[in-house]
Amino acid sequence: MALPTKDQLRYWGIAAAVFLVLLWLLGNVLLPFIVGGAIAYFLDPVADRLERAGMSRVAATTVISLIALLALVLLVLAVIPTLVNQLTALVNAAPDIAKRLQGFLLERFPELADSTSTIRQTLAEIGAAIQARGGELVQGVVSSALGVISVVVFIVVVPVVAFYLLLDWDAMVARIDSMLPLDHAPTIRRLAREIDAVLAGFVRGQVSVCLALGTFYAVALMAAGLQFGLIVGAIAGAITFIPYVGSLVGGILAVGLALFQFWGDWLQIGIIAAIFAAGQFVEGNILTPRMVGKSVGLHPVWLLFALSAFGTLFGFVGMLIAVPVAASIGVLTRFGIEQYRASLLYKGISGRIAPPPEEPAAEPAPRPKRSRKTGAGEGA
Repeated sequence: MALPTKDQLRYWGIAAAVFLVLLWLLGNVLLPFIVGGAIAYFLDPVADRLERAGMSRVAATTVISLIALLALVLLVLAVIPTLVNQLTALVNAAPDIAKRLQGFLLERFPELADSTSTIRQTLAEIGAAIQARGGELVQGVVSSALGVISVVVFIVVVPVVAFYLLLDWDAMVARIDSMLPLDHAPTIRRLAREIDAVLAGFVRGQVSVCLALGTFYAVALMAAGLQFGLIVGAIAGAITFIPYVGSLVGGILAVGLALFQFWGDWLQIGIIAAIFAAGQFVEGNILTPRMVGKSVGLHPVWLLFALSAFGTLFGFVGMLIAVPVAASIGVLTRFGIEQYRASLLYKGISGRIAPPPEEPAAEPAPRPKRSRKTGAGEGA
């Protein structure tokens, strides 16, 4: 006999409270394991495909790990230094950009020539503030990242954890499945499949879209000659998970920089704008429908709320688990609504007492046929 609903709610509530308390107390300790688990979850479909192609799980995991290690080394040696240099150069160029913007506005609006003009003073203050705070911001981000996520963790612990979790992923899932409570196992499996579908559709798909668009924007802008093309492409790709915001912010930033760099060369400025228009078209018509799909069920507002709430409460670790928790809460909410619609609280008495089925009308009896010779009925 299954436990009463009240007892079930109590036990599940205690489990959730213990999880949050452990996350609060052991956040920094759990960080490498959460990162490694996320990497293993992301790469598990690749390992499954290699297994279906004839490779063993050990060989598939080894091949994936070597490719990931090579990509990481290339990223650290080639991309990250250039990215940091362009970000620093952009911050240092902010006063010059502000002066050129001020000169452009003075040409169009001569009344701003007054030194006491509010707009002129504001532009000067913005340029000075960006230059003064920008360098501190870049250094603070780098130092805080190195403080929270040490080099040793990323170089040693995370790859090892990801390797072993990826190697034993199917076995761990089977072991957890065998420990499910028998009365609720079918429901838990169904909810787990729905949560996995949401995560697979959003996390794996959206990360792939962000990487593809960020790479496209960065390469295309650098090929077009934009001075800060790499950093603009990285920013646009990183926030692509918010519909239209990534392309809008990246497009405004890129076109604004192009106006200062290529002023008067409208063809070059048009090329920069066309790059983001092409990226938006490819994202909306090719990448997102194929990699993410339309039935993910994670609204951007709900996702931003989850990231903000868990990031505030649990720091960087909270931001890592925000998307899985948001997906799980969304699936459980839809399940609760489904149960509510099937309950008497929603249907009421009228929904419980179904009206009796209508009896079909009796068909009229066939009339007897008359004989052509006697005129009498055949049954007479």
